[in-house]
Amino acid sequence: MRNYRDLAVWEKAHRLALEIYRTTQAFPNDERFGLTSQVRRASASIAANLAEGCGRRSDGEMGRFVQIAMGSGAELSYHLLLSKDLGYLKTGDFDRLRLLLDEVMRMLSAFSARLKMTKHVEVPELRAKG
Repeated sequence: MRNYRDLAVWEKAHRLALEIYRTTQAFPNDERFGLTSQVRRASASIAANLAEGCGRRSDGEMGRFVQIAMGSGAELSYHLLLSKDLGYLKTGDFDRLRLLLDEVMRMLSAFSARLKMTKHVEVPELRAKG
């Protein structure tokens, strides 16, 4: 069992979710149960699936939750684009969130690849610093 807080990818995904929550506060009130909820749920799902995977017994199970997190990231990518195109997200906010999401997705992809290659992963570059 891993401690999810030790994963740099979880830390980055958590930061993304916090930024999403802050940014979506400016979305229209009539989207509170619509797009705002969907964007927030998808962003939180990335870090939550990493946490759940860390509670599992095998790298195979962890890998499955990393894949689910990647699916949530793809969903979030579309929701961010839709939010921008609807005028709910300013271009600067969209670009900032998109860059952060792209970084999380690259880290998830690398983590997934490492899980497939090894039975027990101790990956220093994926570990949180300090």
